[in-house]
Parts: sequence; structure tokens; C-alpha cells
Amino acid sequence: MNRGKDQDPFTRAKEYAFLLLKFRLRSEHELYSRLKKKGFPENTIRKAVSFLKEKGFVDDSIFAQAWLNSRLKRPFGLRRITQELKLKGVGREVIAEQVRGLKESYSEEKVVEELARLKLDKMKSIEPQKARQRLYGYLARRGFSSAAIIDVINKLQRQP
Repeated sequence: MNRGKDQDPFTRAKEYAFLLLKFRLRSEHELYSRLKKKGFPENTIRKAVSFLKEKGFVDDSIFAQAWLNSRLKRPFGLRRITQELKLKGVGREVIAEQVRGLKESYSEEKVVEELARLKLDKMKSIEPQKARQRLYGYLARRGFSSAAIIDVINKLQRQP
């Protein structure tokens, strides 16, 4: 196969996009941005991304679902994951649809409680109020809702 500058831009753009997709799924916006950064002409980028969408290599719905599942394993909260998806250019409707489908099997409070217990075990020597503040900050940075964090912290403090 002939590679390099003598290939037409569309073929080079597709090959570069396939190279990126080989490592992980990408959103349509991510691919567009990476191709633009690589210096491909605007019409070539649109044509390449459109081709990849038609052939099923790029689908923001599938990307969002995969991203959600991988980030929940870390574990991160839905708020943080939603923000990450927005930054990756996934549409609000697609994000909302994926989160709605997930809420039936996902209990944020259980995850927060599990993380809180692990973190509190490591902070036994710290003054309770300071430990509470650190725990709140840690869980908030991971993207969990304030309500879930406060409920779990209060629940754990009531336990002996």
C-alpha cells in the first residue's frame, strides 16, 4: 500500500483516524479535533468523520456507554463522568440517555459509602472534623453528589 504525502488527504485522514481508534473508542468531536490538529483540511475532516460514522466506527452513544462503564470502575461519580463526556464533545441528549439507562443498576450511595469507609480507615489518627472535611473533598472531587456524600458521612459518624 502506498503511504505518505502522495496519498490523497481523505485516505490519509481515514488512516490516521483508524490509528487513533485502534487504541480506544473516540467521540466524533475528539476525532474531528485530532484530525484538525494534524492539519487536515476542513472538508477532508468532515468527509472522513462522516465516512467513519456511516461505517459504524464512530458512534457517540456507544462511546458514551463505554466511557461511563470504564469510569464507574475507577470509581467516579456520575457528575464527573458527565462533565468528562461533555468535554469530549458528546451531546447532552446522548449523555442523558446513557445515564438514565445506568441509574437502574447503579447505586451512588453504595459506592460513596464503600469509598468513605476505605478512606476513613486510613484517617483514624486524624481529628474527626478534619477527617470529615478531607473525606468530603475527596468524594466531591471524584464527582459524587453533595447529598450522597453528606448522607453517607452522617451515617458513618452515627455508627460506633
